[in-house]
Amino acid sequence: MNLATVDVIVVLLYAFSLFAIALWVSREPAGHKKDTADYFLAGRSLPWWAIGASLIASNISAEQIIGQSGQGFAVGMAIAAYEWQAAIVLIIVAKWFLPIFLKRKIYTMPQYLDQRYGGGVKTMMSIYWIILYTAVNLTTVLWLGGLAVMSLTGLSILPSMAALAVFALLYSLYGGLKAVALTDIIQVVILVIGGFAITWIALDMVAGDTGGAIAGLGMLYNEIPGHFEMILDAEHPAYGDLPGIWTLLGGLWVLHFSYWGFNQYIIQRALGAESLAEAQKGLAFAAFLKLLIPVIVVIPGIAAVMLAQQGALDGAALEAKSDGTYGQLMGLAPAGLRGLVFAALIAAIVSSLASMMNSISTIFTMDIYKPRFADKTEGHYVTVGRVSAAAAMVLALILARPFLGGVASAFQAVQEYSGFIAPGIVAVFLLGFFWARATALGAFGALIGSIVFNITLKFAPLIGFPDIPFIIRVWIVFMGCLAVAAALSIWDKSEDGKGALELGDISFATQPLFNRLSFAVAAMLIGLYAFLW
Repeated sequence: MNLATVDVIVVLLYAFSLFAIALWVSREPAGHKKDTADYFLAGRSLPWWAIGASLIASNISAEQIIGQSGQGFAVGMAIAAYEWQAAIVLIIVAKWFLPIFLKRKIYTMPQYLDQRYGGGVKTMMSIYWIILYTAVNLTTVLWLGGLAVMSLTGLSILPSMAALAVFALLYSLYGGLKAVALTDIIQVVILVIGGFAITWIALDMVAGDTGGAIAGLGMLYNEIPGHFEMILDAEHPAYGDLPGIWTLLGGLWVLHFSYWGFNQYIIQRALGAESLAEAQKGLAFAAFLKLLIPVIVVIPGIAAVMLAQQGALDGAALEAKSDGTYGQLMGLAPAGLRGLVFAALIAAIVSSLASMMNSISTIFTMDIYKPRFADKTEGHYVTVGRVSAAAAMVLALILARPFLGGVASAFQAVQEYSGFIAPGIVAVFLLGFFWARATALGAFGALIGSIVFNITLKFAPLIGFPDIPFIIRVWIVFMGCLAVAAALSIWDKSEDGKGALELGDISFATQPLFNRLSFAVAAMLIGLYAFLW
């Protein structure tokens, strides 16, 4: 047991405060009962600061904190491409995608696919997203979160995961998206403070008596410069996961657009905005926050390399399983601060769990259940959403150990799983937005082709073909999906662009503040890559 009494008090204060605030923001005026817009989209009333904070809190979970800290130890700063490139994608999504989604007043991504391609594509993707969020995303967050809780409390993995699941269920089920999004503001504050605390402690220990955390960062940069390279050489052991210049030119962009542009549990915050301008400012705010994330998750992992060399951490254990890096780093914090850092980790985990549950329940209720039982009351659909969210969490608890118990890096594993369908998703949405001729047959071809092409290229080395790095494979599959969708759409004369978007009444102009923020994000990213190339 590594938590002192004061740590337990800090964690309990955080938990009780979160419950109280969730209940307070979820209250309804006298005589008003939650309808589906209230529960699934926060009554379409979210301001920019809530959207931006909630996006980051939903995104930064155990997968990032634990997984990327582990990759920081094993690989270095190159893994930050997953964070920094996302900042640019958020800007593009805000300018070009949100105007379309908000003009259509949709609840879910499958609902857009229904409007554009018809019910078959919508049903296929609804089922896929529910399976992905339950069997991959929920299980990953639960498993990695359980590992961290286990390392600090001494509980075994299943009770650790169950405690996190129950916590997320209790504070989010009643209030829906509004409770999740507004409490995420607190989650982000705790996450950033706790993350910077771990970074400072780790760097200070690296420096020893020579000058504090800033000196420690300088020592890391000078003594293990290979861990500060953004573009890896072909000889690097991690080149297969981060293939050099292809992280800038290849399939990582496809993964980002799939995640930030068309992923229900991320984009749902923007769908609940009070206006398009608020949604766009919220995504720009999130882009700035993304620039900070490597500082609080990757840098501590790099520091762990030298701390292991100094004997402060168990280097053998970290070499065997790098996902244990953050758990060991938390153990270095003094009593009291350790509780705050632990609370920050819990905040990241339960926020992501709550967001995923809310999105699963939204897709199941609005895209699968409601079309088949259209005569029910609004209260009935809210109840169905709550039940489906709880059921998904129970299933994820059952699947977590079988799916992830034996993998070396859960972060890379979830990228691999998501990458099987991401190229098809991005192809279908982009063609649906900007090519009127795209048809349902073309969409089916892209989605099925995404899986078939990925499996073929992944296992091609077994019959003597070269092994293609994952990021490059995703890019090749994406281009193949575009080609298949275009060919089938041109061949399919039955639809001939039926359901095509009318873009004439959609304005893609953005406010001056958004434009300035976008320029600042781009300039900072160019500077970071130039310095760390």
